[in-house]
Parts: sequence; structure tokens; C-alpha cells
Amino acid sequence: MTAGETGTVNPRRWRLLALLGVAQFMLILDVTVVAIALPHIGTDLGLARDTLTWVVSAYTLMFGGLMLLGGRAADLLGPRRVVLAGLLVFTVASLVTGLADNAALVIGGRVAQGIGAAMLSPAALSVVTKAFHGDERNKALGIWSALGGGGSAIGVLLGGLLTAGPGWQWVFYINVPIGIIVFALLSRTLPRDLPTGPRARLDVPGALLVTAGTGTAIYALINAGDAGWLSGRTLGTLAAAIVLYTVFAVVQRTVQSPLMDLRILTRRPVASGTFLILVATALMIAVFFLGSFYLQHHQGYGALRTGLLFLPVAVATILGAQAAGQAIGRTGARPVAVVGLLIAAAGTAIAAIWAGPATVVIGISVGAAGIGAAFVASSVTALSQVAHHEAGTASGLLSTFHEFGAALGVAVVSSIAAASIAGTTGTGFTNGFTFAAITAAVAALLALLVVPVAKPSVGATPHAH
Repeated sequence: MTAGETGTVNPRRWRLLALLGVAQFMLILDVTVVAIALPHIGTDLGLARDTLTWVVSAYTLMFGGLMLLGGRAADLLGPRRVVLAGLLVFTVASLVTGLADNAALVIGGRVAQGIGAAMLSPAALSVVTKAFHGDERNKALGIWSALGGGGSAIGVLLGGLLTAGPGWQWVFYINVPIGIIVFALLSRTLPRDLPTGPRARLDVPGALLVTAGTGTAIYALINAGDAGWLSGRTLGTLAAAIVLYTVFAVVQRTVQSPLMDLRILTRRPVASGTFLILVATALMIAVFFLGSFYLQHHQGYGALRTGLLFLPVAVATILGAQAAGQAIGRTGARPVAVVGLLIAAAGTAIAAIWAGPATVVIGISVGAAGIGAAFVASSVTALSQVAHHEAGTASGLLSTFHEFGAALGVAVVSSIAAASIAGTTGTGFTNGFTFAAITAAVAALLALLVVPVAKPSVGATPHAH
């Protein structure tokens, strides 16, 4: 019997969730923890600004680009193998990146970290989806979302502490002992008999096409701020991504063992869940990005002080996600998504209207609580009715849109707040927070229209399509 096939309380399931949560926490942490350390990495290694950008972008590009492949591999090979392999790759790559003494090595290490993360993240979420059902699944996904959202905020805090303390190398070194311990414990805890899909060969052409398409799209978003949203370079790159996705769709309809059944995207729960996570991630990364730059560049705070000011943001994210996980079984995902996005709109509006360090921190903390709730709504909505053999693919799809959202959030707000980031004026930050508030309010209205109204049924098993 697999974990989760019984309705009784099984402590082993929750221990498994805790271990997988720590692993996922490291992956999410590694986006924002590095952002605080970038100036120090640039100084020590003599990196130019555009090269320094790729210390962050190389990770998110590989993380997002390979996510569907990682999810499908979990479906075909079993999530246990893919989780452990991904964690091992990520841990070794973290050590290599910390030891790096030149641009090629640090960016290469970040690429390898992204590959490991793309294997680990969807496979781990697939395990959670299979191990829990009904109301327990809502609570488990609430914890999962809290770790993801809180990890981004805590990354700013931890990045400040480590960079100001032992040095920027430790933002990577810290993953090594944690990775080794979690690997050893997961080797004994992960069930060997979690259901997998029918025996099939991995669709290599499809994997290459969707990875190239996703990577190209994220690359276009990453560079849109510098190149211009309507520049030939940006539009051409986005057009190339669309072509790659179109060819991918054709291949999926013709091969015997496709990477994914494209009909999964036509299911309302999956489509609305991916929409929610796209918006929630874009908002989260945008407000963290704006808040971090506002405190460091505009107010002149150091990395440590900025990191400490993000502690209430992390706590608010976790509390918002936990409250949503408790409520969603009673109310369904739609009210949680709408209320969460409205709270996010109110919080970012506070930061936009009342400029000042205290009000900005209060505003993004309030906004983060709403965003945390939206994360839970997205996961529960998208994963509520997928069969066991589709769990990895659905998780990979959700995680891919998470990375799309991150790239989109940074690209948009960095363009809007460009003058403020350069230090010439403070109005860009106000404009950035205003745009985030409007986006959250519009998304709340759309969520009211597109998110299914049905409540997740307690004790229900996933519906096989």
C-alpha cells in the first residue's frame, strides 16, 4: 500500500512532506538568496552587469525550461528515482558554484543547479499529490505553498545574513550539508511503490522542443527590460518560442508515447490553476524585487538590514498560505483565490500610495499574505482532478508556469522601475507597486470568472480522465 491510500492519520506521510518541503525550500530559496549577494559576487569575480544578471537567469532558465521533462520523467520512471537524482545534482552543483572563481564556473554551476531543480521540484510535488487526498491534500498543499512563498522572502533575509557574514560563497555552500542530510533521509522515507504511468519510452523530440520553447520564452522575458518590449529582438525571440511550441504540439499528436497529453490544458481546473500560479508568482517576485531595490538602492540600507526587514514578509506569506490551506476545504478554491488576490492588491497599493520604508514593508507583507493564499488556490485547483499517472506532468506544468511568472514579474517591473533602480528618481518604485496592485485586482476579477466553484471533496481520490 502506498502512503496516502488510507484515510487514517499516518505520521510517515507528514515526515515525507517535511523532507520534500525542505528540498523544495532550497530550490525556491536559491532564486532570491543569490539576488542579495550579486553585488559581492560581481566585485569578487570581476563580472560585468550583463554577466552578473545570468547568475540569476541561468538558474531560472534551466529550472523553467526542463520542468515538464522532469515531471514526465517522474511519471515514467517513478518519482523516487527522479527526486533523489535531482537532489543529488542540485547539491553537487551548489558546491561547484560556491567554489567558482570565474564567470564560466559560476554560471555553469547555476545551470547545473537549475537542471537538478527541474528534476526535483515536479517529482516532489507529484509525490505530495499522490500521498495525500481530500482535506489532507489541501493542508499538505498549503504547507507546500507556504514553503515556496516563504522561501522566496526568507531567501532575502538569509542572503543578507550570509553575504554580510561568512561571504557570498555560503549562499551556495549552505545547500551542501542540507542536501546530503535530506538525501539520506529521503532514501529511507520515499515509498518505492508509488504508482507510475504505463511503461513507455520518454519522448525525446517532444522534450527537446518544449525545453527549447520554454527556455526561449523565458530568455525573451528576461531580456525584454533591456532590449525593449516591442523591439525586434524581443518580438523575434517570442515568435521563435511560439513556433517551437507549435511544432511541439504537432509532435505530441503524432508520436506513440507523447511527453504530455495536450488535452490536460483544456481541463478547466488545470487551465485556471496555471493562470493563478502565473499571476501569483509574477506578483510575488515583482514585490520582492521592488522592495529589495527600494530598501537597498533608494534608502541606502545594507544587505543585512534589508534581509531582516523581509522577515515579516516571509511570516506573512507562510500565514496566508496556511490560512488558505485550512479554509479551502470548506469554501473551495474560488473564494480563496479571489480574496487572496484582493489582499495582494490592497497591500501593494499601500506600498504605492504611502512611500517610506515602514509603509513599504507593511504593504508588501500584507500583499505577501494574499499571494500566499493564491498559491494554495492554484495548486489545489490544478491538481484536484488528475490521475496518478498524470501527477508528474501536471506538477511539471504548474511548476513551469511558476517560472514563467517569475521571469514575467521581474521583466515587467524592472522595465517600469528602471529609472528608480538606476537611482535617478523614486517614482519608478511607485509606478511598479501601482502596476502590481492593478494587476492583482484584475486577476481577482478573472479568478471569479474562471476558477471552478466546486469544493474539493474530502476523501476523494483523483479523477482519472
